[in-house]
Amino acid sequence: MALYRAVWRWHFYAGVVVAPFLLILAVTGAIYLFNDEINDALYGDMRFARTPGPHVPLSQIEAGALKDYAGKVTRIDSPTSPERTYQVFVTPMDGGPIRVFVEPATGQALGHFVYAKTIVGIADQLHGSLLLGDYGDAIVEIASCWALILAVTGIYLWWPRGRLRLHQILLPRFDTGGRRFWKSFHAAVGIWTAFLMIFLILSGLPWATVWGSMFRQVTQIAGIGYPESVRAHGAPASATETVKDVTGKSAAPWTVEGMPAPQSDPHAGHHGHGPTSQPGLAPRIGLDTLASIIAANGMSDPFRLSIPRDATGVFSVFTYPDQPEGQHSLYIDQYSGRIVREVRFSDYGVAAKAIELGVQIHMGNYFGRLNQIIMLVACLGIIFLSITGPYMWWLRRPKGSFGAPKVVAPTTMRSLALIVGSMALLFPLAGASLIVVLIGDWLSWRIFSGARAPMAR
Repeated sequence: MALYRAVWRWHFYAGVVVAPFLLILAVTGAIYLFNDEINDALYGDMRFARTPGPHVPLSQIEAGALKDYAGKVTRIDSPTSPERTYQVFVTPMDGGPIRVFVEPATGQALGHFVYAKTIVGIADQLHGSLLLGDYGDAIVEIASCWALILAVTGIYLWWPRGRLRLHQILLPRFDTGGRRFWKSFHAAVGIWTAFLMIFLILSGLPWATVWGSMFRQVTQIAGIGYPESVRAHGAPASATETVKDVTGKSAAPWTVEGMPAPQSDPHAGHHGHGPTSQPGLAPRIGLDTLASIIAANGMSDPFRLSIPRDATGVFSVFTYPDQPEGQHSLYIDQYSGRIVREVRFSDYGVAAKAIELGVQIHMGNYFGRLNQIIMLVACLGIIFLSITGPYMWWLRRPKGSFGAPKVVAPTTMRSLALIVGSMALLFPLAGASLIVVLIGDWLSWRIFSGARAPMAR
């Protein structure tokens, strides 16, 4: 019983800390699950092609985007289906980045939006960093790790004790009322949601800055992540920048975005002609030549093309389908058109393959509408738990008191800390916050036990 009370205390405090963040993550996650549907409803006039016919060359797509929106093209996403438009990422001369939608058959720009100001874009930023940059990313990581503790302690508290029928532990107790009903409702939804919630946490943590970087390094050392033996053709790579650094967020699959960025040879020969990057250097190949190289290497629509941002960069081309088995990355020298690196899903290590599979399920992509619905159910369950947990606390809270569970004895607290601490060791930021909580709990016990001692005498 002492362990149960200790677990309940930890579950309570984890809930108090995590509930607001879980609510934000669940709401924004539910929105992002249907990002295409939402954007189609709001921006369908730009996202769907109006004129049927064969596609114009890629150079005309770029020219069409820049005709009305002067600036620099940084990325081009080809249509994800025959009826859709190109999405061209443009950094204007003035202002922030925009996304221009271009008609494939005519090369005409149909409109643009600022992604960061769209419903989906705001949800995306809130989900990843709470709109607070690196600090927000760290907060989300800590909250996610504590949500894992919340889920594990919740399962322990739910675990049947005594003679209870199956329906009494898997369904709400509709024959009761008040706080007892809400407790049964919270527990029933919790057990149905807990394992999906654990999956969402574990499949989302690879994106976290601290834990994701640590996990990437471990998989590299173990030889089960991005393969060192990948087809590199002797190409140079940056010593300081990764693929994510040079292509931007969400352009590349998780497995390859952390690898050193391949580089071009500014003095190489060239196929065809294009704009000169800098005086004295070979001219950059044109987009139409590039499109031919992409096609010749077995890559077709849809793909994401990142444009080199400096004289040493490469053209980075990714296919990022809903089923990760089809992932394919090409890195092309911007002067010679040579393939300097190529990576396919089959090249990934077992851990990288598992992460990519988890990512697509997490985002509701892998098995279509059913995948979206299952993840939506998880989000709705988390929203319900994030609301009913604080509501139950409010119902049981004595007037004028915080109503927290009683402080546990050090022996019980140490046993629980060993259990939770061993899990927290896997999550550095959660481990650091856990030390703070343990110290606070120990001080509380000393204060309250000291206050009761004189009264006992």
